[in-house]
Amino acid sequence: MAGNYLIMFLAGIGIPLLAALNAALGRHIGSPAAAATVLFVVAFCVALITALVTGTEGFGKLASAPKHLFAAGLFVAFYVLSVTWIAPKIGVGNAIFLVLLGQMASAAVIDHFGLFGAQVRPLNLMRAGGLALMVLGLTLAQRA
Repeated sequence: MAGNYLIMFLAGIGIPLLAALNAALGRHIGSPAAAATVLFVVAFCVALITALVTGTEGFGKLASAPKHLFAAGLFVAFYVLSVTWIAPKIGVGNAIFLVLLGQMASAAVIDHFGLFGAQVRPLNLMRAGGLALMVLGLTLAQRA
């Protein structure tokens, strides 16, 4: 269980690194869209290799999967394209700050209603207070 938490912590570290690196690549080559395309090619190769190593039986079940679940790819593309274009204009810190605010709001709604098969975790006063403290902490960290 602790390993899962560590992996997610490391994934969180990777998000601003992704934003900074891809924004820098976009600036360097003069095309945020081309930089995003390169990112997706690299990510595709890594995901494909991982699937080949861990087992490809999931690919056979894709045809029966609910089609709305494929929208996740649209959200990844929107995130990568938007952060690649906007982070150089407003700063990586500001971009990630806004991303984190959006993630917290979205996660609270998904958990509260158990959307997409997520475990239901009602938004009670304690959780709402925790989220408010996180927003306050993010805001203070960004203004400091």
